[in-house]
Amino acid sequence: MKAAHKLCFALLPALVILFLGSCTDPNAVIDQNTAIDNHNWSYANRIKNSVKIDDPSIPYNLYINLRVTGAYKYSNIFLLISKNGPKLKGVTRYEVKLANPDGEWLGTGSGNLYSYQVPFLTNFKFPEKGTYTFTMEQNMRDNPLHEVNDVGLRVEKAK
Repeated sequence: MKAAHKLCFALLPALVILFLGSCTDPNAVIDQNTAIDNHNWSYANRIKNSVKIDDPSIPYNLYINLRVTGAYKYSNIFLLISKNGPKLKGVTRYEVKLANPDGEWLGTGSGNLYSYQVPFLTNFKFPEKGTYTFTMEQNMRDNPLHEVNDVGLRVEKAK
């Protein structure tokens, strides 16, 4: 019996690594999120994500990752997204719809958290190889903006 327990404990780490390795998305270049301290996102807290592009000949899809709590008081959020990299510069303002007019959340709910993954650039071709930085800043009237749990970026190869 003790030998069986030892065998189980020896195999457990290998099974966990195998399981986690099989969960990765081969199309994802990055999928990163940054937690917002105390769920209060201030203007000064700009979220930066860098992505290294090795093949600029293929198109990519870029997504805003966002999680808010059920106590978030608006049905949308405005973001400023700065793009910076080889032959790419600029700032664009994006609106992300979070809820219907009747208050129904549009994101995927889990407990009191609602998750969103919203495309902001689709079939986008980077100008050339290199590292690109995307900086997200909340652009609402409230500072800090309450009940924002985390913010991030997903870049994937377009299918």
